Order: sequence, then structure tokens, then C-alpha cells
Amino acid sequence: MLEFDRQLQNLSSRGYEIPPAQDLKRLRAKALGDFLLVLPADPEQAVAQTTLAGKAKPGRLDRNYKPGEPKNFVPVVEVPNMKAYLVFDVDRGEEFRNVRPEDAVAAITARGRTPLTIDEGLALITHRPAILEKNKCFMLAGSRCGDRRVPALWISEGAPKLGWCWAGNPHTWLGTASAGSRTA
Repeated sequence: MLEFDRQLQNLSSRGYEIPPAQDLKRLRAKALGDFLLVLPADPEQAVAQTTLAGKAKPGRLDRNYKPGEPKNFVPVVEVPNMKAYLVFDVDRGEEFRNVRPEDAVAAITARGRTPLTIDEGLALITHRPAILEKNKCFMLAGSRCGDRRVPALWISEGAPKLGWCWAGNPHTWLGTASAGSRTA
């Protein structure tokens, strides 16, 4: 329960819209083990509320996004249609560094896991900023915008950066993050 309240306070202090207490009560009861509290939000606003561990410089969007475009990257995996939900057993996908995202997703789903979405990746680095490390960054293949781009989080100029990479290109420094399950 303490970790749930810490994550809720973390999001609240960054300006996220907090759902009604009755909705959170159900989630708090399910928040056991390794979990992340996810409050879906505008990715441009959410990334600006992130920092690297021990740093103050805010996260930013990669210059290759057009204005407002990150909102077009929507989940291509099943996520709860709620203002708050939990993601369990998150892995940043280091084993998938230098593996094409489309191949990583096939391996992830074959294991009964699911790739993280933009909302989930931003929640991960908001709650656990130390997980984003130089050369250990990750793609968020659970969100797409109808083309071959895959959103990703990496470090640039001393801050988190939300960018994208092509689905068919491997990168030695980008894994593909995944989760064991989601619940609302």
C-alpha cells in the first residue's frame, strides 16, 4: 500500500489528473508485488514531467515528432479503458537490444507478455527514473500510429527523450520493454 500511495503522490505532484478515490481504492487493493500505477496522459506533457535519476533537467520530445503527433501513437495491445490502471512485472527488455522491434514483440508475446505502451513507459521512468540508463534505453512497441514507427525512450543532452525508431531497425542501445500483465 505504501508503494501505491508513493506512486499516486508522484503523479499528483507532476500535475496528472487523479481519478476519484473510489476508483483508486479498487486499484490499491490489487497493487501487490512489482507494479506501476499508470494514468494515461498527453505524452508531450508527461515526458516534460520526467527527469533522470538525481537530475533536474526535464524530459523532452525528439525533434522528429510533428506538433501534437505523439497523441497519435495509441495502444495496439489491450489496455484497460480506465483513467488509472496497474501494470505488473515490467522489464526494460535489455535482451532485445540490437533486435528489430517487430522480432522482439514476437518473442515477447510468445512468452505471454505484452510490450509497453507510451503511457506505461512514461509511468516507468516517472516512478523509477534510474531505470533509464545510458545504452540501456527501450522501445515502447505497445503503441503505434499506423505506420512503421515505434516510440522509444532514451537519454539525450542529460534528460529523458521520447522519440521513435523504425520497426525494422535494430539498435544496440534500445531494448523493447514489456510487462507481464495489466489490470484495472
